[in-house]
Amino acid sequence: MRPILLIAILASYIPDVHAQVFMFTRDQMVQYTEKNPFERFPDGRPKVPDSLLERVKQLSAEDVYGVLPGAGFQNQFEGGFQLLHPGKKLAGRAVTAQFMPHRPDVAALSEKTAKEKTGGRSTNQYVIDMLQPGDVLVVDIFGKVEGGTFVGDNLATAVHAATKGGGVVIDGSIRDLEGIFEIPMPAYFRGVHPSAIRNVMLTAVNVPVRIGNATVMPGDVVLGDREGVYFIPPALVQQVVTKADTTKIHDEWTKAKFMTGKYKSSELYPTPHDPALKAEYDAYLKEQLAKKRR
Repeated sequence: MRPILLIAILASYIPDVHAQVFMFTRDQMVQYTEKNPFERFPDGRPKVPDSLLERVKQLSAEDVYGVLPGAGFQNQFEGGFQLLHPGKKLAGRAVTAQFMPHRPDVAALSEKTAKEKTGGRSTNQYVIDMLQPGDVLVVDIFGKVEGGTFVGDNLATAVHAATKGGGVVIDGSIRDLEGIFEIPMPAYFRGVHPSAIRNVMLTAVNVPVRIGNATVMPGDVVLGDREGVYFIPPALVQQVVTKADTTKIHDEWTKAKFMTGKYKSSELYPTPHDPALKAEYDAYLKEQLAKKRR
């Protein structure tokens, strides 16, 4: 049994229109994200500040890797995606959605829920209509390509408008690539296919989901670069950003020294061995950190 099913079975139902689609109650959201140091949305989802999201947008996967595994988070990165705009960074707060292969008796209730909530025709619209500025929609559609097309160009435009600079991570596919390509939105997906979404059902929203080898919680900070996507727990975002400052300054100084042609790699990397060079680096690091934190 997949972990999300176990959580869903153990979780109590929400006694309203959401009852047929598994969702955390506010109390459950707070419980499962209890180390979140920031404000929360009304549903309990962590709300990492916009100012930190802007700093995360300047990072790379390597910056995050320097912190998360050491903190015990070994399963937060996933690669192997196709990128809509490879040079465009993705950064935002995760809204999660889980789809499963269609089963008529289960799907009848979840589809009824979505239609009642949105007045629309599809469960993917149900999720899209929940998005807010700064969100990144993270969709587990079990890697499905044909029929796993979560958005085409119209709904991708709706995502872009709702998130105001967010984006999508889809462990599935998209359609209408020619139209979507015109949207200045970062997007990560497994494939492209002309088919409409079909033979799937929405089973959960804003609960833990699996994206490849990563476990994603609602409210995680999503960072996407050319390597792939990192899902950062809110409690570790500040630590990631702070350590990245030091790493970037170190790399800037080291590369500048290499470019002079005076040093072998072993003399400077990972740290300078000569006491005079070490003192020079330490002074540079202190000066640059002070500038960043003014």
